[in-house]
Amino acid sequence: MTANATAAAGAADMLVQDHWRGRARYTVFDSDGSHVEALVDAWRLDAQRPARLHVVALTDRMQPGFHRIPQADAGLTLDLVAAPLDTALAELNAHPDFIYLDGAQGTAFVRPLARLTALGARLEAHGLDAEQRAALAAQGFIFDENGATFSTRKPRLPSTPEPERRALVLGAGLAGCAAAARLCARGWQVTLIERHPQVAMEASGNLAGIFMPLLSRDDNIPTRLTRAAYLYALRLWEQLGGIGRAFDGEQCGVLQLSRDTGHAAVSRAIAGLGRVPSDFARWLEAPEAESLLGLPAPDGGWLFPQGGWARPGSVCEALLASCGDRLARRFDAGDVTLERAGDEWIARGRDGAILGQAPTVVLASGAGARHMAQSADLPLQALRGQVTHLAPEHAPQLPLVLCREAYLTPSAHGITCAGATYDLDDDPRLRAASQEENVARLRGLVSDPQAAAGAPLAGRVGFRCVAPDRLPLVGRLPDFAAAGATERLRDVTRHPGLHGLLGYASRGLIWAPLAAELLAAQLEGEPLPLEMALVDALDPARFVLRARRNSRHPAPNATDFGP
Repeated sequence: MTANATAAAGAADMLVQDHWRGRARYTVFDSDGSHVEALVDAWRLDAQRPARLHVVALTDRMQPGFHRIPQADAGLTLDLVAAPLDTALAELNAHPDFIYLDGAQGTAFVRPLARLTALGARLEAHGLDAEQRAALAAQGFIFDENGATFSTRKPRLPSTPEPERRALVLGAGLAGCAAAARLCARGWQVTLIERHPQVAMEASGNLAGIFMPLLSRDDNIPTRLTRAAYLYALRLWEQLGGIGRAFDGEQCGVLQLSRDTGHAAVSRAIAGLGRVPSDFARWLEAPEAESLLGLPAPDGGWLFPQGGWARPGSVCEALLASCGDRLARRFDAGDVTLERAGDEWIARGRDGAILGQAPTVVLASGAGARHMAQSADLPLQALRGQVTHLAPEHAPQLPLVLCREAYLTPSAHGITCAGATYDLDDDPRLRAASQEENVARLRGLVSDPQAAAGAPLAGRVGFRCVAPDRLPLVGRLPDFAAAGATERLRDVTRHPGLHGLLGYASRGLIWAPLAAELLAAQLEGEPLPLEMALVDALDPARFVLRARRNSRHPAPNATDFGP
């Protein structure tokens, strides 16, 4: 910044300090990101600061979308949004108390800004023209010598009341452990209830899970969600102590081979757009991929340098270790039932014994949610997955994770993991047919028809929880019986105090941290870490609306077309 701009920024920081004093929480929106560092420094030095400061800043130095950046100070939250001002405001769920507005163009931003702004918020703007000032004034910004104050007679949504920070979390896999960690970080008292005696004994119990992003030419919803979740997980894991240090795993990179020449052509087109930073993903033609891998890669592939593998159970333990004494464990509980008593939920285990009681429940029990009365109507499916464990003498020794239709990990603790199947049955036992399927795919990956020959049947079976659209369910659970005829997500009747973190399929490692952060922000009434298009796409109530649409327009059957 220039000297004049620096002086102006310093004066604005004094204004925001005067405005935030006496408040418990405070949100700042910075339209160009130039105030973030000074703002955070001022907050840390101010003895009268709000306990929680949330900064949302626009940036042009990151990949598209919303990026929550974990901070060492639990009272500080930073969201960087890589989007134009108009786009960011349309997708933002935050109600700023102070706005830095620099270099805005046109007036299209004014209405969405006013829609978000908290009553009494202060605006510090530079470079406004007469038309912009008039448009802002028409929406309720009252100008004075130091900027503007927002006031409006238009109806405003009521603010989220301070929650009673007690919760029951059902399920001690990745979803439940991440939920416990993000709630405890906000001062909640959490009772974690698990039917098994240990963490991660169901879908999260595999020896190795893969973490990598998705790419697509149209940057669709799964791609945007997985990118945001992947980057958030990497940052959070570093804050926990780092991959391979805080928990078992290796950031060795992932090479995703192209399926065929057509798939390779699509990948080259994506690479040619120049939108993907090389430290995030890099397209490798066949010679470079083969040199890196030491094996044939005739159609090339994508290298994800920051990807790798981790043992989910150790990630769960690291997450729970971060909770401190705010966490109570109720393990080996058997099948759990929920009942509503007044303003609280009661969880009962074996023989009706009470395991915990709280106004808030987070259902994070994966496929087990299909058997809970309150979530049985959700269209969740359990898909069987068998992973094959190979001793070093039966597996290629790889420098990184290799994947295509299946995956193969580097050897760790004397075991290479290959898999996994997608089966539509509920058989929990290892079976030879699934082993043969995994071995066949492994041989295709490494271009060796003799790979894993003679390997004994060894591995693990787990059941993934999957929704029809292959997206997770994050948020308040709908009450199907009381849903009525609404066509809007916000009007769907919900079970009071009951929330879900479900449907993680094969991406629990990277979806779990951001999904838990999203839910915790919803419970606290904080700015959300994702754009609203993605928040809505994950809302469990989406299935209420889809069921209603399907009932009005049923699929035709054979009898509709005569004999």
